[in-house]
Amino acid sequence: MQMVLLTALGIGGATVIGALIGFCFKKISHNMNDIILAFAAGVMLAAAIIGLILPSLEYGGKFTLLVSVAGIFCGAFCLNLIDRLVPHLHKMTGVDQELHPEGSERLNKVLLFVMAIGIHNLPEGIAAGVGFGTGNTAEAMLIALGIALQNVPEGMVIIAPMLAAGISGGRTFAIALVTGLVEVVGTLVGYFAVSLSAAILPFALAFAGGTMLYVISDEMIPETHAHGAERGATYALLAGFCLMLAMSFYLE
Repeated sequence: MQMVLLTALGIGGATVIGALIGFCFKKISHNMNDIILAFAAGVMLAAAIIGLILPSLEYGGKFTLLVSVAGIFCGAFCLNLIDRLVPHLHKMTGVDQELHPEGSERLNKVLLFVMAIGIHNLPEGIAAGVGFGTGNTAEAMLIALGIALQNVPEGMVIIAPMLAAGISGGRTFAIALVTGLVEVVGTLVGYFAVSLSAAILPFALAFAGGTMLYVISDEMIPETHAHGAERGATYALLAGFCLMLAMSFYLE
């Protein structure tokens, strides 16, 4: 149990570490921000496919493809609904919409991006917790290490967009902290409810993958290609994808 707690805190803490690094690079140009966001899109794309959708196919059982496809579309549909609710969540950011009406659309995109990160952290944590709950400690540690390494760049790339959208440093860090705590909760849920989580894990993984694919296609790529840095953004996306691909290859 002690190892599970330490692992859960380590996974969640990796996001916080990434966030702290992100604060060191908060004053950047718009083009550089687009490149960083594109890099995050590449990381998320690889995480969605390699870390979530492919494992969903492996754990899906008899109706594996149906479960995974249903999870992907349900995740995308959920993000579509959340997209409509985002304007009602601005109070938690502390940004006055009346004073900054021109930043409303940008804030919407940033919040949707951050919420996708938070949503996908839950099944990732469950995946690590299931490994410990089933007694396969070596595999669980491998999964946890891969998740933690992925969370560092994820924590980094959510900081600059939130600060640029007008969210205060304190609230930005608090929001980043919450996304990390989601993963801690997921790890503990996976450990204490192995039978339940094993049953819902394929759908949950695909659901999280669908949320990430939605936000990458609907928000991140269009945003990074709208200000003249599309070439750099394209290569940054490929770099982020290849980084996660390399991590997955060497951690297997």
